[in-house]
Amino acid sequence: MTLEEFFRENRLVALGFSGGVDSSYLLWAARSLGADVRAYYAKSAFQPAFEMQDALSIAKHIGAEVKVLSADILASKEVAANPENRCYHCKKILFGALVAQASADGIQVIIDGTNASDDLGDRPGAAALAEMSVRSPLRECGLTKSDIRRLSKEAGLPNWNKPAYSCLATRVPSGREITSELLQRVEGAEAALFALGFDGFRVRVFGEAAKLQLPFEQMKKALDMREDVLKALRPFFDQILLDMESRQPQ
Repeated sequence: MTLEEFFRENRLVALGFSGGVDSSYLLWAARSLGADVRAYYAKSAFQPAFEMQDALSIAKHIGAEVKVLSADILASKEVAANPENRCYHCKKILFGALVAQASADGIQVIIDGTNASDDLGDRPGAAALAEMSVRSPLRECGLTKSDIRRLSKEAGLPNWNKPAYSCLATRVPSGREITSELLQRVEGAEAALFALGFDGFRVRVFGEAAKLQLPFEQMKKALDMREDVLKALRPFFDQILLDMESRQPQ
C-alpha cells in the first residue's frame, strides 16, 4: 500500500499530531493527497511548552489548523505511579480523548505517526493504540524514519531533521512517582541546557540528582562550560552528573 492508496480509501481522518517529523509529514502528505485531515494535539504535563508551540508553528506552515485537547494526565493513579507500562495507560487517556472528540466531530478513522522503524515490541503504548483501532499509515506503507526525513526535506518541511523527542515522563525512572513539581524541574533544566547551546540531550532524574546524557561531540563542550552548566541547572537540581556513555540522537 502507498500513502496515496491509503488516503484514497480514507478520505476523512483525525491525526494525533505531535509536531514531530513523522506526524508533520503525515499531515502534509494527507493534505497534499486531497484527504480531509483534522489534526489534534494532546496537551498534558508530559509535554514542555515549546513542543506545543513547535507543533502549532509547523501546522501553520503546512496550512492546517490544530485542535488542542487538554488532559490532566497525572490525575490517573496508573500514570502517576509510573509503572513500566506507564505509556500504555497514558496513550489510553490521551488517544481516548482524541477518539471521543473526533467522534463528536464526525470522524471515525484515527491515525498516528508510528513509522516502519519503530519497534512496537518495546512500546507499551502501541498496544493501547491497537485496542482503539488507531491506524498508522506510515508503518502500513513501509516508510522508515530515514524515508520520512528524506521525503520531509523534499517537501520543504522545516523540521525534517528535528531530533526525536520523547515526553518528560521518560526522564523519570520506572517505579518513581511522577509529580508536577518533578516534571517542572526537568523541563526547566532542559530549557536551561538548551539555552546554553546544547541539543539532542536528555536530563534524567537519578535519585535527587540530574544526570546529563549528551551526544559525544558535546561532552567536551559541557566540561569546558562546567561552571556555566552548573549555574544554569542548580536552580532545578542540587547535584549535576554527566553520563560518560554518550547519547545518540534519533
